[in-house]
Amino acid sequence: MTSFEIDFLDHVAINVADMDASIAWYQKVLGLKKYKFDKWGDYPIFLLAKKTGIALFPAKLDDPVLDFDSNNRKIDHFAFNVSNENFERAKRRYEELNLVYRFKDHHYFHSIYTQDPDGHTVELTTIVVDEDSFYR
Repeated sequence: MTSFEIDFLDHVAINVADMDASIAWYQKVLGLKKYKFDKWGDYPIFLLAKKTGIALFPAKLDDPVLDFDSNNRKIDHFAFNVSNENFERAKRRYEELNLVYRFKDHHYFHSIYTQDPDGHTVELTTIVVDEDSFYR
């Protein structure tokens, strides 16, 4: 049993070949709202429905391992949202489990990243700015 609680799936990070085409598609087809933040530079671009959505990153199209017809990983990571309190509990739990993780300060959010047994990157993220002004 865990000692912290997840609130919701925050985002899935996707590597895309054409940022503009992908942004337009997700806005038009799913009606997602675009968020671009100065503190993060050109990417990621978040496309959200309320507080859940996707984060778009440019794919490395010249990478010889990238094969669009294969089952190679095209999802960079997925993130669960937790409260600030549960974020601290999660860090303590990860330490109890001797789980390797890394912390990242994303200015608006704090995140910890670890990997599942198959090597998928799992992020826990918590907002550290005023929520109402961020999700406007």
